[in-house]
Amino acid sequence: MSRSPAQRQGAWAEQRVLRLLRLRGWQLLERNWRCRWGELDLVVQKPGRLLLVEVKGRRPGNRDGWGTAALRRPKRRRLARAWSCWLADHPRWERTPVEQVAALVPLPPSTAPVRWIRLGD
Repeated sequence: MSRSPAQRQGAWAEQRVLRLLRLRGWQLLERNWRCRWGELDLVVQKPGRLLLVEVKGRRPGNRDGWGTAALRRPKRRRLARAWSCWLADHPRWERTPVEQVAALVPLPPSTAPVRWIRLGD
């Protein structure tokens, strides 16, 4: 099945973020993990730490503030529910500290850096 342009752009943005995280020593645990509550784009780990990453790829001039509008309370609730499902499926990680971030990725032709926003707390 072929992917839509938006799906290809999303996959490109996720790959860019994953490359950056790997350069910083993070290891991939899950990519595009799904449950009835939603999807977790990337779950990565370092010893004793987990990072949940919501990836938003955007073109310049996008009306939703480069993806920030897509991170409002309903989206954060879905992420929290999906995270709870993930932890239920992966109980060995339930006591590991987790940080939730959004990676706002400018799509080509932009060469701007990825913007990181801390979620939660």
